[in-house]
Amino acid sequence: MARTIYDKSTRILLKDMLKEMGLQPGQVFTTSRVINWFRERYPKLQPSSIRAHLVQASTNDRSRLHHTSTNATDDLIFKVDSGQFRLYEPGKDPAPIHEFVEGDVAREQEITAAEEDDVDDAGTHAGSTEFLLERDLQRYLAENLECIEPGLRLYEVDDIRGVEFEAGGGRRIDILAVDKEGSLVVLELKVSKGYDRVVGQLLRYVNWVRLNVAESGQRVRGIIVCRTMSEDLRLACASISDIDLYEYQLSVTTSKVHALSV
Repeated sequence: MARTIYDKSTRILLKDMLKEMGLQPGQVFTTSRVINWFRERYPKLQPSSIRAHLVQASTNDRSRLHHTSTNATDDLIFKVDSGQFRLYEPGKDPAPIHEFVEGDVAREQEITAAEEDDVDDAGTHAGSTEFLLERDLQRYLAENLECIEPGLRLYEVDDIRGVEFEAGGGRRIDILAVDKEGSLVVLELKVSKGYDRVVGQLLRYVNWVRLNVAESGQRVRGIIVCRTMSEDLRLACASISDIDLYEYQLSVTTSKVHALSV
């Protein structure tokens, strides 16, 4: 069960907040207003966790699907713009997103973007030794983090899991984990070749986690996972002590099954 800081989970406290605000249909409120409400009443809660719960409660935010516990009881608000929300209005607003539907524009855009990212400098697509989509690699590692290092587990607090973890400004961390020493670990994933430009992205996330998630004195480090590392990436990370590099390999075995006698 996910760890909770107060007697009530943030999920329940968000509902209390909406009730206390007395919002009228169509009335817009902001992320800043929500964070201030929690800061005054529940100061131990991290703003990152509060933002993640806003995503989970937003019926039209497809990222809510990365929180596996999301259900109809979380259909509370409607995202009208970045950092702006109103109450969800059943019958007026589009049906809440509870699963990806084949052919959805959002899903198709996600696939297209991932496929474009998988094209190397020569213009060739990822081969059979690679995950087809970054989302597939993410999903596999989130459930099998110990294949990277023993004791590594997914970050989880108040029903929020460290997959597509909200990192402010619309940015999302691929995977946020915790190692056996209690350090926070930011994982940046690439299904194909890892280039040196990913270092800046990872360092931004690592420092954001240090400022917004980590407790005082808690170590935060980063891991880059990809199919193959470029020499430029290895060189860029040579003097950075808190970043580790991992290459993944896929392996498939088969065994013949004899047909039934007829």
